Amino acid sequence: MTSTAKVTRLTPAQLSASVRLFSSTVIKELARAGKSPRFARLAAESGLAELLSPYKSVSDVFNAAFNELKRRGARPEYIYKSALTHKILLGTHSLRTASMLTEFRVGGCKADVVILNGTATAYEVKSERDSLNRLERQVCAYRSVFARVYVISADEHIHAVQEAVPNDVGILQLNGRHQISTLRDAQEGQERISPTAILDSVRTREAALILKFLGIPVPDVPNTRMNATLKELFFELDPVDAHRAMVHVLKRTRNLSPLSEFVGLLPPSLQTAALSVGLRRADRPRLAKAVDTKLHEAMRWA
Repeated sequence: MTSTAKVTRLTPAQLSASVRLFSSTVIKELARAGKSPRFARLAAESGLAELLSPYKSVSDVFNAAFNELKRRGARPEYIYKSALTHKILLGTHSLRTASMLTEFRVGGCKADVVILNGTATAYEVKSERDSLNRLERQVCAYRSVFARVYVISADEHIHAVQEAVPNDVGILQLNGRHQISTLRDAQEGQERISPTAILDSVRTREAALILKFLGIPVPDVPNTRMNATLKELFFELDPVDAHRAMVHVLKRTRNLSPLSEFVGLLPPSLQTAALSVGLRRADRPRLAKAVDTKLHEAMRWA
């Protein structure tokens, strides 16, 4: 069986194990130790270790799992994130010109994917497995920090998404061929940005860099007073200026360009996970080597 061949349809329990193969825990174990007992257990639980030849590699397990998970009907969030990574971050842009944030906290919500290039665009995933109960609150939060907001959705959610979100929010659809269709473009809205919402979403060091970029002296106050002082300063910022400075700073502090060569060493199915974890430089060669391990060797990790 080739690494891209379809395997026998997996049971719900096996699909659940396949989803967990792409977890940050597995990626970090592979990167830090060059092996992952959790990977071996999940490869067995998913049924893929039995379906694939023992002389296939760890990469082949990830690819086979990915191919099963991207079947229309029960695609998990990771499949949508991977589509955004490959079609937009690595397709329209590149790691040298754009950066990506995942699970970026905004208020009480987390934006699934944020892509920074000349502007900041947030993407909220609503997969077949997701409820739309929190969508209005999530979109409202993202519109206060990012100039453009999209919802990328499964077919069955499209009508409800159109009814739930403002007209300036874009709507994307992930079709059965793993292609992204634009049903409605997002409108740029930097003037609606809340500088204090930006402050609440970034790190303290990043907030200081935003002020510095705008030519505003960073206050020299005790840590106990820093947050209140920053809030006063951000409250006075122009929304367009604050957004422009945030994009500039986050592209530097969350820069992914050093990963360009490394990501090319990984199977496409694993690239989104690797870009999302925040790997140390010393760990990257171990991960690249680990995914080349033959399956019969990897199964002994357990």
